[in-house]
Amino acid sequence: MEVWLHASITWLLATFALPSVGLSAIFIVSLVSATLLPLGSEPAVFGYVKMAPDMFWPAVLVATAGNTIGGAISYAMGLGADKAYESWREKHPYQPRTKAGGRWHDYIGYWLKRMGPPALLFSWLPVVGDPLCAVAGWLRMPFWRSMVYIAIGKFLRYLVMTAGLLWIFPQQL
Repeated sequence: MEVWLHASITWLLATFALPSVGLSAIFIVSLVSATLLPLGSEPAVFGYVKMAPDMFWPAVLVATAGNTIGGAISYAMGLGADKAYESWREKHPYQPRTKAGGRWHDYIGYWLKRMGPPALLFSWLPVVGDPLCAVAGWLRMPFWRSMVYIAIGKFLRYLVMTAGLLWIFPQQL
C-alpha cells in the first residue's frame, strides 16, 4: 500500500510539473489550499511565473479563481455545519443555546457580524483566512457578496505576493 501511494504521489507531482498542465496545476493547488487543508499555493504560482514570465496575469487570475472556489467550498462547509447544528438543536431543545462559547468566540462573532461580508477581504491571511470563509457560511452571510469580497482579497494576495517575489528574486541571466 505504501509503495502504491508513493508511486501515485510521484506520478501526480510529475504530471502537474509539466508545462502543458501548468495553469490547471495552479488551479488545483489553489483550490485545495483554500479549503481547510494546510497547503500553500503561492510557491506554485511563483514557480510557474518564474518559468513563464509572460504568463503572469493568467497565472494570477487562475490562482484567484481556484482559491475563490475553494473559499466557496469552505463557505458551504460552514453553512452545512450551521444547518446540522440547527437540526441537532431541534432534536435536543433543552441543551444550552449557544453554538460555541468563550470570550474569543463572542468577540470574533461580534466583529464579523458588525463588518459583514467586507470582513472577508481578510480571507487571504494565512491560518485564519480559510476558517474565516467557513465562519461566513456558519453566520449565513450573503453568499454572492461574500464571494465578491473573497475574490478581491485573494486576487490582491496573488498579485502582491507574486509581484513581490519577482521583485525580490529577479530573473537570472
